[in-house]
Amino acid sequence: MRFIKYLQEVKNELLFKVTWPTWSELQDSAIVVMVASLIIAIAVFLMDFIFGINEGSIWQGVLGFVYSLL
Repeated sequence: MRFIKYLQEVKNELLFKVTWPTWSELQDSAIVVMVASLIIAIAVFLMDFIFGINEGSIWQGVLGFVYSLL
């Protein structure tokens, strides 16, 4: 009986108390998430490119290239 009451309260809350975003707000939020993900991906790529030192690998990064010259 408690479980049925719980489900009724969940339904009531989802239908009448939750504020759902509009389609426009949802699209704006998705764009913000995509831009933030792109910025973070570029930052990680740049850190890997600058500090990536892997001997015997094609991808050495800038420091790996400098160390290979020494």
